[in-house]
Amino acid sequence: MALLLIVVLPFVASLFAALMPHDARNRESTLAGLVALGLTVQMALLFPQVSGGQIIDMRVEWIPVLGLEFHLRLDGFAWMFAMLVLGIGSLVVLYARYYMSPSDPVPRFFSFFLAFMGAMLGVVLSGNLIQMVVFWELTSLFSFLLIGYWHHRRDARRGARMALTVTGAGGLCLLGGVLLLGRITGSYELEAVLAAGEKIRASTLYLPALGLVLLGAFTKSAQFPFHFWLPRAMAAPTPVSAYLHSATMVKLGVFLLARLWPSLSGTEAWFRAVSGAGVCTMLLGGYAAMYQRDLKGLLAYSTISHLGLIVLLLGLNSPLAAVAAVFHVMNHATFKASLFMAAGIIDHETGTRDINKLSGLIGPMPITATLAIIASAAMAGVPLLNGFISKEMFFAETTFIQASRWVELGLPLAATVAGMFSVAYSLRLVVDVFFGPPCNDQVPRPPHEPPHWMRVPSEILVVLCLVVGIVPAWSVGPLLAAAAAPVVGGTLPEYELALWHGFNMALLMSVLALVGGTLIYLVQRALRARGHLDTAPLLRHFDGQRIFENALARLSEAGRRSRRILGTRRLQPQLTVMAALAVLGPLAVLWYMPPFGEKAALLPFSPMFAMLWVIGGTCAVMAAVQAKFHRLAAIMLASGAGLICCVTFIWFSAPDLALTQLIAEVVTTVLLLLGLRWLPLRRETAPPAGTPWRRFGRRTRDLVIAVSAGTGLAALSWTMMTRPFPQSISGFFLDNALTQGGGTNVVNVMLVDFRGFDTFGEICVLGIVALTVYALLRRFRPAVESMALPPQQLAAPDDGATDLLNPRLAHDTAVGYLMVPAVLVRLLLPLSVLVSVYFFMRGHNQPGGGFVAGLVMSVALLLQYIVSGAEWVEEHLRIFPRRWIATGLLLALATGGGAVVLGFPFMTTHTAHFSLPVLGDIHVPSALFFDIGVFSLVLGATMLILTALAHQSIRSHRWAEEQAERAEREAAEGASA
Repeated sequence: MALLLIVVLPFVASLFAALMPHDARNRESTLAGLVALGLTVQMALLFPQVSGGQIIDMRVEWIPVLGLEFHLRLDGFAWMFAMLVLGIGSLVVLYARYYMSPSDPVPRFFSFFLAFMGAMLGVVLSGNLIQMVVFWELTSLFSFLLIGYWHHRRDARRGARMALTVTGAGGLCLLGGVLLLGRITGSYELEAVLAAGEKIRASTLYLPALGLVLLGAFTKSAQFPFHFWLPRAMAAPTPVSAYLHSATMVKLGVFLLARLWPSLSGTEAWFRAVSGAGVCTMLLGGYAAMYQRDLKGLLAYSTISHLGLIVLLLGLNSPLAAVAAVFHVMNHATFKASLFMAAGIIDHETGTRDINKLSGLIGPMPITATLAIIASAAMAGVPLLNGFISKEMFFAETTFIQASRWVELGLPLAATVAGMFSVAYSLRLVVDVFFGPPCNDQVPRPPHEPPHWMRVPSEILVVLCLVVGIVPAWSVGPLLAAAAAPVVGGTLPEYELALWHGFNMALLMSVLALVGGTLIYLVQRALRARGHLDTAPLLRHFDGQRIFENALARLSEAGRRSRRILGTRRLQPQLTVMAALAVLGPLAVLWYMPPFGEKAALLPFSPMFAMLWVIGGTCAVMAAVQAKFHRLAAIMLASGAGLICCVTFIWFSAPDLALTQLIAEVVTTVLLLLGLRWLPLRRETAPPAGTPWRRFGRRTRDLVIAVSAGTGLAALSWTMMTRPFPQSISGFFLDNALTQGGGTNVVNVMLVDFRGFDTFGEICVLGIVALTVYALLRRFRPAVESMALPPQQLAAPDDGATDLLNPRLAHDTAVGYLMVPAVLVRLLLPLSVLVSVYFFMRGHNQPGGGFVAGLVMSVALLLQYIVSGAEWVEEHLRIFPRRWIATGLLLALATGGGAVVLGFPFMTTHTAHFSLPVLGDIHVPSALFFDIGVFSLVLGATMLILTALAHQSIRSHRWAEEQAERAEREAAEGASA
C-alpha cells in the first residue's frame, strides 16, 4: 500500500490546496512541502529492498475478467526517478514559497504542482503500459496548466498551448506504439514486455512500434525536430521551469527510452534513429544556447543539449553507455535545478533576466553568485564536480563505438564540439552576469541577496554536485548501480566511478572542450562588444515556433474552407447527408455477411401486433407529412409512434423498457415543444416559377433516402434476429442476478451491478450534455427576424404551439381558459414524489429504478413550471439542477470507489443484511447508493435542460415586449412631433 499512497496522496493534497483561501500562502506551501518531503522519506526507506534487485509490486483489481489491474511496480530505476521527482519537488516547494508573489493565485499554483507531481509518479511507478500512457497524458495536461499559470500573459498562453499540442500529439503516438507492443507480446504488463526483447525485435511490427514510441519520447524530451516547444515554456514561473526542466517533464522521454531499452535497443534502426536525434539535438541546443540574451532561455537550450547527450548515449546500444546515461540524468537534475533557481533569484531581486543588462552581481549577491558559478562549472564539465565524471564517461563511449568509418570519426568530434558549446554558454552565464562593472543603473531594482531560505534549495543541490564530484563511488555508487541494473537487463557492465582514469582519449577530449569553449566565448564576447553578434547565425531563418504556428494557421484555414464547402446553415441538408451515409452501413453488412443455413424459429404471426405497427407506421409517416404544415401536430404524431414502441416492449415482456420509454416520451415531447419556439416562423409567399417541381423532386429524394435507410436497418435487424445463437449471455444474468446482484429485476441488476461501469459512463455523458446545453443557451439569442415581431404574434404563431411553450403564457392559458387552478397541480407534487420514490425503491426487484424515478420527478416539477411559472417554482421549491448533477456523479463514484478501498474491483456490489423491530429483515445492496446517484443526476440533467429552455422563453418574451413598447413609444413621439 506504500506505493499506492505515494501516487494517490499528491492528488488528494492537490484538491485540499485548491480549496484553501488565497491569503494562505504559508499553509499551502506547508501542505505541499510536507507531502513532498514525507513521500521522499517514504521512498528513501524503500531503497534497501530495491538495491539488491528486488521488485516491489502492488496490484489492485480493476476488471478481472479482462485482466485489467491498477499495477504499480518499483525497481531501482523507478526508485531513482521517483526520488528525483520527490526530492527536487520538495526543494522547489520551499523555493516557490519565497518566489511567488502574495498577489498571485497561490492555491492554484500548488494545486497544479501537486497534481503534476502525482502524474509524474504515476508514470514512473506504472507496471502496465496502458496505465503509464494515461499518466503520461496527465503530465502533458498539468504541465499545460503550470506553463500557462500566468494566463493573463500572451507568451504564457502560447507557450502552454504549444507544449500541450506537441507533447499531447506525441502521447497519442506513444499509445499506438504501446498497443503494437501489446499485440506482439500478448500483454501490456511491463514485466512481460521487458522479457520479450528478442520476440519484439524479430517481429514485423517492430519498426512501426519503434517509430511510434520514439515519437512519444522525442516530443516529450524536446528532441530534434520537436525541440522548439521547450524554450517557449520559459514563460512559466521559475519554480515551474526548475521542476519541469530538471527532474520531471522533459526527462520523461529519456525515462521511456531507458525503461524500454532492454526491449527495443540493439538494432540498427534503434542506433540510427535514437543516436541521430541525440546528436542533432545536442549540437543544435548547445549552439543556440550561446546566443541567448534571456537567462532562462540560455538554460532552456542547454537543457535541450544535455537531453540530446543522454539520448545519444541510450542510442549507442552499449550497456556502459546506458549506465552513463542514467548517471548523467542524476547529475543534470542537480545542477540544472540549482541554475534555474539562481536565475529566478536574479530575476526576483533585480527585475530582469536580460544578460546584456546584468553584470557585476558578485558584489551585491556574493552567495548567489558562488552557487551559480559552481553549478555552471558542473554543467560545463569542470573537474571535481559531478558533471565532469558523467561527461568523461560520455566522451569515452563515443570513442569505443564500432561502426562505419565516418561514424567512428564523426561521433567523438560531435561530442567534443558539444562540450565546447557547453563551456562557452556556461562562461557567458558566469562572466557576463556576475563579473564586470555594477549594473545598478540598468536594472529595475537594486540587486541584493534574497531571503536565506530562498537560497537553501540551491545550496543543497550545489553541495550534492561537489560531494558527487569529489567522492563519486562513495556518495552515488550504490544508487547508480541500483538504478542502472534494470535498464541494462539486470547485469551491470564493469565501470569505475573515479576522478582519474589516467591519460586517455576522454581526458584529451575534456581538455579540448574546456580550451575550445573558452576561445569560443572570448571570440563571441569581442564580437558582441562591437555589436556584430545579435542572433545565432544559420538559425535565424529556422524558427520552430514560426513553423509550428504557420502549420496551425494552415490547418485552421483548411478547416474553414471545408466548412464553407460542406457546411450549411440549414439542418435538413445535414440530416440528408447523414441519412444517406447511414444507408451504406446496412447495405455493406448485408452484402458481405457470410451466408448461414439454419434460422431461428419464428414466433407465430399476430394480426393484432401487425395492426399495432400499422398504427405506429402511420403516425411516423403522418408526422413527416405534418412537419411541413403543422409542427405541433407533427410532434403529437411522433409521440404516438413512441407510444407504439412502449406497447411493443410490453408485448415482449419488457416492462422496464416500456416504463422508461413512456416517461422519456413525455420528457422528450415537452423538450421538443420548448424547442419549437426557436424555429423560424413560416411566411406564405408566392412561389417562384418552377418551384413546385423542384419541391417535388426534393421531397421525393428525401422519401427515397428515408425508405432506403429504414428498409436497410429493418433488413439488418431481421437478419440478426433470425440468426441462431448457440451461446447467449442472457442465461448468465438470469442465473446470477439474485445470487450475485441481490435483485430479481435482471435489467436493473445489469445496469447498476454487472454493467455498472457502463452506466457510470452513460450518466457522465448525460451530465456533460446537460451542462453543455445550459452553457450554450446562456449565450443564445433568437434570430432578429423573429424577435422583431410584436409579442402578440410571437404568442400565437400559425401552428398554435407557442402557448404551450412559454411558461408565463402557459400559466395564463391553463388558469384562464382551461380553468385548472394552480393549487391542484401543486397538490399533485407530493403524489408525484411518492410515485417516484415507489418506482425507485422497487427497482431492484420489480420494474423501476433510479432512471425512471428521476424522470418521473422531473415531469412532476415540470408541471409546476408550466402551471405556476418559473418565478413561483424557484421561489418556493429552490431547485438547483447543477448541484443535483454534481451530487449524483460524486455518489456514483463514491459507491464504486468504496469497493476499491475494501479491496474489490470497481463497482463490486455488496449487500448488508440486518433486522428492524417492525419492518423485519432488511437487505440493502450497495447498488442502492449507485442508483441514488443515477436518480440525482437524471433529475438534475433533465431539469437543467428544460428550465434553461423555459428561461430563454421568458427572457425572449420580455425582450419582445420591451421592443414592442419602445416601438409604440417612438411611434407616439413621432406622431406628436
